[in-house]
Amino acid sequence: MSIDASYNFRWVDERLTTSGIVPPEQLDELRDQGYRAVINLKPDIEAEIGVDEAELVRAQDIDYVYLPVDFDAPTHADYEAFAAAMDAHDGQKVHVHCAANYRVTAFYGVYAVDRGVWTEAEADAFVRDVWDPSEFPAWQAFITDERERISRQGPRTAST
Repeated sequence: MSIDASYNFRWVDERLTTSGIVPPEQLDELRDQGYRAVINLKPDIEAEIGVDEAELVRAQDIDYVYLPVDFDAPTHADYEAFAAAMDAHDGQKVHVHCAANYRVTAFYGVYAVDRGVWTEAEADAFVRDVWDPSEFPAWQAFITDERERISRQGPRTAST
């Protein structure tokens, strides 16, 4: 079963996909689909899927990055860890997931603006294709704060 059957699955480009929860049978086939890394933003994933996700992914010789983001309190430090993980896997095929693809779309939307890849309007369209952060004040504040920081500092590249 392909990963594109995962909950709220989205292709960003040929090297990046995002989704909510990924069932073990879909994780099992990532290597065959060309993935080199999985970044998980969902706390307590094993309780959800009933297996050790990190072990399942690493057994395929795929890098696994676990960055548990509290849905009720995303932070700048969480974003910086995410950005570092994305930068470390630049040029590789990567899948990023959480519970429903809410955390991921918000983080990637900020990241794409921060790296000068997307405009804010493009990031908003990507996020709103999955959910509406304005319904969750912590997320609306997070996105606003990060965009203000980007506006002050300017977009970065993977090396800055």
